[in-house]
Amino acid sequence: MESLQWPLPVEWIAPFWLGLQILLILSAAFILQRLIARCLKRLGERYPLPPELLMPLRGGLRWLIMGSALIFVLERLGVSATVLWTALSGFVAVAAVAFFAMWSVLSNLLCAVLIFTVGPFRIGDVVELVETIDKPGVKGRVVAINLLFTTLIELPEAGGALVQVPNSQFFQKSVRRWRGAEVLPMVGESKTPGN
Repeated sequence: MESLQWPLPVEWIAPFWLGLQILLILSAAFILQRLIARCLKRLGERYPLPPELLMPLRGGLRWLIMGSALIFVLERLGVSATVLWTALSGFVAVAAVAFFAMWSVLSNLLCAVLIFTVGPFRIGDVVELVETIDKPGVKGRVVAINLLFTTLIELPEAGGALVQVPNSQFFQKSVRRWRGAEVLPMVGESKTPGN
């Protein structure tokens, strides 16, 4: 009977079994994730499903499987699922409140990236935000674009003041644009023939 004993000290047997269980959970999750990815690939080849549908589905299922495996591992380590759920829901609630509070700033940052990459207008262009057909909006020459605002200088007949327009406004309203310096003069320039 002594030949069936483990060559490990007695205090190592419990951590060894725990490590083996964790390894089996992670291996099963990895194999399941690969199996589902292969099934989705075959499904996409057999039926004309767009890759734009399959890629997010595959990614979502991967996160779901690996997240579930992580919860099983933490349960094996003694962490209660109730405690995990409470912590996760508290974190999500705080993140939602913070996201809601920061929405306008994040919206302006994203719109700044779009202005820089898509280029609906450039520095030196004259732009006008159209409120309605009969109500004129803000109109001026673009003098600066930063991550939150686009700075316009009003035309001389409108007073020539600097106006900072949030970047998100350029994607929420209609915009009229005139390219370059040949359309309207800057403040202090004279509009004479031949200039």
